[in-house]
Amino acid sequence: MTEQFTLTIQSGKNRLGEQEGFENIEIKPGNTLSIVGPTGSGKTALINDIETLAQGDTVTGRRILINGEEPPESFVREPAFKPIAMITQNTRCLADLSVKEFLLMHIRARKPGREDLLEETIALANTFTGEAISLNSRMSGLSGGQTRSLMIADALVIGDTPILLLDEIENAGIFKDRVIQSLQGGNKAVILVTHDPYLALTADRRIVMKNGGVASVIEATGQEQHLIEDLALIEDRLHQIREKLRQGAAFSSTSSKVLMTPTGQGLQLNRV
Repeated sequence: MTEQFTLTIQSGKNRLGEQEGFENIEIKPGNTLSIVGPTGSGKTALINDIETLAQGDTVTGRRILINGEEPPESFVREPAFKPIAMITQNTRCLADLSVKEFLLMHIRARKPGREDLLEETIALANTFTGEAISLNSRMSGLSGGQTRSLMIADALVIGDTPILLLDEIENAGIFKDRVIQSLQGGNKAVILVTHDPYLALTADRRIVMKNGGVASVIEATGQEQHLIEDLALIEDRLHQIREKLRQGAAFSSTSSKVLMTPTGQGLQLNRV
């Protein structure tokens, strides 16, 4: 499905009735986009328009085209043919299935006969989450972070969707840096709703939301690379502290500290 696939967002209006700050946004497999803006600025409405393949029938009036045309009815109504997978903050499974049964159901719909993908999917999911998932685990018993990790791995390994929408993965308690590494260079376009500066800046384009609409679209130019590198160091330090906390470590006033000082090109981290 990814061959010569292009999703186009045609602009609508914000909640003030003003035209959005773009004409068309074209998205192809391999692209990464972040959606940023304050709470209530319209981020969720935008990804909902994309996921439902809106045709001017939502409050924003946006239209979503596939390869320059209105998507076929099967893309809208049939989950097995839908070209978009969305993983939200509230992704939970209410069905009392084992992880194996859940994944097999998806394999039969997307890639019949590929039962060999079970182990690969579980292995990838377990790189994203701190507590391992097994094929015998019950879907209804997984934590929010485990469920999100499994859904992302499922979309990457089993899903045949050229577009992947991720809503605030930084809030799931998963290893977001590992998720991003797995997403980069793949055959999917990745659209991230995020408040995380590192995730936002590492995308090819940033969609900035305001007043319920798109205010601007910013292309990455490479000028932010120093800042991205500084943020990566901060992320690594936070990751180390987070994992020590999860493992029951205690901290004292003599624990190592990290100070950040400006260098002219970005931030310098100094351990004291």
